[in-house]
Amino acid sequence: MNKSDKLIIVIHEIYGVNQHIKTYCNHLDKLGYEVFFPNLLKNKQPFPYEQEEMAYQHFMKEIGFFKARDKILKTIKESRGKYKNIYLVGFSVGATIAWLCSEVEGIDGVVGYYGSRIRDYIEIEPACPALLLFSEKEEGFHIDNLILKLIDKKVEVHKFEGKHGFSDPYSLKYNQHSAEDAFRRVVDFLDSLEQRVRCYSGEK
Repeated sequence: MNKSDKLIIVIHEIYGVNQHIKTYCNHLDKLGYEVFFPNLLKNKQPFPYEQEEMAYQHFMKEIGFFKARDKILKTIKESRGKYKNIYLVGFSVGATIAWLCSEVEGIDGVVGYYGSRIRDYIEIEPACPALLLFSEKEEGFHIDNLILKLIDKKVEVHKFEGKHGFSDPYSLKYNQHSAEDAFRRVVDFLDSLEQRVRCYSGEK
């Protein structure tokens, strides 16, 4: 039996299911959600942060965004009959994967932390509410230009002080204030979706 009728699928970064992902999932679990965090990597152990380039190359060559998207969509399809609501929360490449999934019916909401590669898929039109959380400092492109394009799509977007990875307490890029502020916005976003569902169904 499920602990909750609300499922959150958490999609990891290039590193895999590391301690950051497990800790974040534990926070969601305490909020009363059923949480699932699939391992998209072919190797079971997560990459250490020092192997960032190796982890990136492994993801791009062995997995890729669309193969990962299809795996997440398959999980959603298999889970739909078991849960009333299904949400996605992704980090970095995981946020881009969640963004790619967002145009498919059957997802109730999407959250993406610093999904910088979303800029390559700006043509996506989400079929569900989306909350995107970016860092103010991104390498290789201007984050404000991307944010302007996303706002035009009526996507909720916020920019936080710090670097790509600011929400990871096990990373040198961690920014406690930004991480806590972002998580509060995630909780508020999910709560607003729950209220919307209750109003639509006539529940009080």
